Amino acid sequence: MKSQTVSINDDDAFITLLSVETNEPFHVDLLHFRLVMGTLAIDNEDLDSDIYLALGLKRLGKGAIGTPRILTLLSSLLEKSVQKNEMQIETVSAKVNIAIFHGLRVPTISIRQYIDRIFKYARCSPSCFLVAYIYLDRFGQQTDVLLTSRNVHRLLITSVMVAAKFIDDTYFNNAYYARVGGISTAELNRLEMKFLLSLDFRLQVSINTFQRYCLQLQKEGNQVERPIRACGIKESWPSKSDTQCAPTIAR
Repeated sequence: MKSQTVSINDDDAFITLLSVETNEPFHVDLLHFRLVMGTLAIDNEDLDSDIYLALGLKRLGKGAIGTPRILTLLSSLLEKSVQKNEMQIETVSAKVNIAIFHGLRVPTISIRQYIDRIFKYARCSPSCFLVAYIYLDRFGQQTDVLLTSRNVHRLLITSVMVAAKFIDDTYFNNAYYARVGGISTAELNRLEMKFLLSLDFRLQVSINTFQRYCLQLQKEGNQVERPIRACGIKESWPSKSDTQCAPTIAR
């Protein structure tokens, strides 16, 4: 790797590297850095790959603004999955939920708003959302549970929290995540344990798996890019001074 470590910003969960060739700093998500450093087969081209930049897992400078693109793509993918599953449920007898994750009512907050809220207040690294999606996929394979509008919010807050604990250097406790997610601490504790047991505690994500899911999200992005731009939504990174966390609902 033709770069050397300069500093680590725990607030953003990004590591700053200094290019030996250009002497210019660039920023990489801590998870991606750990994966690269722990895999001998990864070279500098992988570290500088456009896909990580496109998904918001890598930034070119501290002045970069905007919500990581991975949040938009993930919300779009989950929304499509929920719509497809609920259409399937209407026509066939399908196993749709594990009772503990199934809410009594559909939350009024959308998947996109919920993901943005988690990112804003939990301040976990963008890679947490990709790893959380990998966990959700594993959860579905292990349990045959389908994502629906009644369980997706609980599964999201649980999977992101578990991912943050596993890959980030710093993270908030369950009580804080419960407040962000709009559920009680006791309930989130139960959700976390059920989620981990369903995954058989398999939380490790290989570099090949990480890259495969990145490509999947990038492919999704190519399909939704025009509609997103047409909306004209102006996005920005959460302010570090914005520490207030008002309760939401996931009931």
